[in-house]
Amino acid sequence: MSEASNDEAGWKAPGDVSFRGLAPYLYYADAGEALEWLTRVFGFSERVRYVDSAGFVFQATIAAGDVEIELAGVGADYWEAKGVSGPVGQLNIVYVDDVDAQHERVQQALGDIEVSRPQDQPYGARIFTIQDIGGNSWTFWQHTSDTVELPSGWQEIRSD
Repeated sequence: MSEASNDEAGWKAPGDVSFRGLAPYLYYADAGEALEWLTRVFGFSERVRYVDSAGFVFQATIAAGDVEIELAGVGADYWEAKGVSGPVGQLNIVYVDDVDAQHERVQQALGDIEVSRPQDQPYGARIFTIQDIGGNSWTFWQHTSDTVELPSGWQEIRSD
């Protein structure tokens, strides 16, 4: 196995591996219910679902644009067996071209449940965040500016 090298073209992974994408793999007590909620509320599209003989969804793939998201049905006892009440530390960012339109869609789908309004951020984005029925967090993010307003004393460092 070769070691990573740093040449004029930039960093290369061992064996010149090309990354082809990234897909979140999210756990739900009831993946069928999550599948319905994510497609109805967020507008994601279902690609495939795998069910057992009783019809329980144990795996599904949905899409947000060209990005695939994997769902796993783990049953009601999964998080308790892990000693936590639900997903911990998971935040999914979905890039959209119109965050206000997405917010309107989500708010209409949820009816009386209030969804926080999109807010402009100092890092050139307009966003809103919501938790799904399984406790996973989703931020819908619209790029609004290449200008980043950093607090006093902070600096931006980019690797080129």
